[in-house]
Amino acid sequence: MAAAAPAETMNKSAAGAEVPEAFTSVFQPGKLAVEAIQVDENAAPTPPIPVLIVAPKDAGTYPVAMLLHGFFLHNHFYEHLLRHVASHGFIIVAPQFSISIIPSGDAEDIAAAAKVADWLPDGLPSVLPKGVEPELSKLALAGHSRGGHTAFSLALGHAKTQLTFSALIGLDPVAGTGKSSQLQPKILTYEPSSFGMAMPVLVIGTGLGEEKKNIFFPPCAPKDVNHAEFYRECRPPCYYFVTKDYGHLDMLDDDAPKFITCVCKDGNGCKGKMRRCVAGIMVAFLNAALGEKDADLEAILRDPAVAPTTLDPVEHRVA
Repeated sequence: MAAAAPAETMNKSAAGAEVPEAFTSVFQPGKLAVEAIQVDENAAPTPPIPVLIVAPKDAGTYPVAMLLHGFFLHNHFYEHLLRHVASHGFIIVAPQFSISIIPSGDAEDIAAAAKVADWLPDGLPSVLPKGVEPELSKLALAGHSRGGHTAFSLALGHAKTQLTFSALIGLDPVAGTGKSSQLQPKILTYEPSSFGMAMPVLVIGTGLGEEKKNIFFPPCAPKDVNHAEFYRECRPPCYYFVTKDYGHLDMLDDDAPKFITCVCKDGNGCKGKMRRCVAGIMVAFLNAALGEKDADLEAILRDPAVAPTTLDPVEHRVA
C-alpha cells in the first residue's frame, strides 16, 4: 500500500482544486451487478452462524471483506451499504450474531466471527454465483458499533483464525458505555498507537454519536470509548474520517425498524448520502489496502469536499 502525503489533518477542501471524476466515482454505485445470498443451516458446508453474502454476479476473482453488525442489529440492515461496496468488486460476508437486549461481554461474538472466517475457504466458494471466486489472500475485517469492538478484538488475537486479515475497518466503533465500563475484553489502553496490528486501518466516526437522542437514552457512541480513541490507538498506516452531521445508525437502510434507530441521535440530512459516503470511503480504502490502488483514497484525503457529506476531521498517519 503506497504511502499517502504525510499531512496529518485536512478539515477544509483545497480551494479551487479540481479532482478528476474517476476519483469521486467510489461514492456512486460501481459497474458490477450484485446478488445478496442468505446462507444458513441448509448450506453445505454449513456456516457456524447464518451469514448474508453480497457478491458481484460477473465472473471473476474478488477480494473479500467481513462486516460485523452492531449491538441488537441485523446484518440485512446494512444491505444498501454492502451492495454499494460489492458493486465495486468485493465479496462481502456479513455474519448474523445472536440478538439479546441484555448487554454482555463480546467473547461469544469474537469466537463466532473467527469460526465464520475459518468457514470461508470451503464454504464461501460453494454459495457464490457461477464463475465468481474469492481471493482470500486479500481479506479485510470490518465492524460497526459494538461490531467494531468485535472486529478489533479479533484482529488483536482474542480468537484465532486460519486466515490472515490484511486490512481492518471500524465504522463508528464502540467499546462500552464509558472509560470505566469497557466491554470485555478491554482492548482500549488509552495509550497512543498501542494496538499491535500490522495492517492498514480505517476508522470512520460520526459527529453526532456522542450526543444523546433525548433524556431517556445515553449516547450511542460515548466519548472515550468511540471512534476517536480507536483511531488514537491505531498504528500507522491508519486513516480517520468523521461524518460531521450524521449519527451512529444513519448508515443503516431506511427500513431499519424505528424502535431501534430512535435510540440514537440522527442527522437531518439524507441517509442515502451518508451510506454513499461511508461505502465510498470503504471502497477507496479497500482499493488501497487490498488492491494497491491509492488514487481514490489520496483524492479524498487531499480534498474531503468530494464526499457526499461533510467530513471533519480528516486525518491520517503513515509513519
